[in-house]
Amino acid sequence: MTYIDGFVIPVKKSRVAAYKKMAQWGKRVWMKHGALGYYECIGHDMKGMPGCGTFKTLARLKPGETVFFSFVIYRSKAHRDAVNRRVMKEMQKAGKTWDMPFNPRRMAYAGFKTLVQG
Repeated sequence: MTYIDGFVIPVKKSRVAAYKKMAQWGKRVWMKHGALGYYECIGHDMKGMPGCGTFKTLARLKPGETVFFSFVIYRSKAHRDAVNRRVMKEMQKAGKTWDMPFNPRRMAYAGFKTLVQG
């Protein structure tokens, strides 16, 4: 079973292009260092389902914001840890810094063990 790093990230609509540029760089670097998949998904149909919460509520979106649901796929937690070490080392070596297109304090992140996979 795979292991997933998952993110929910509120982003100002005016900053989506900057976020996409950062995400494209991230995809190249994570995939280069062994991630199995890298996804950045922007909110599209966020009405929700009856009786369920919405991503708008979960992310506490403000007017003029959208939300990204993003995830990176690995073989295992150990593989995730190894890939992330290599990515962080490359970022430090390159001196890569970003004018973050979102507020990191509002980002939610967790590692997930896959329970069912298809």
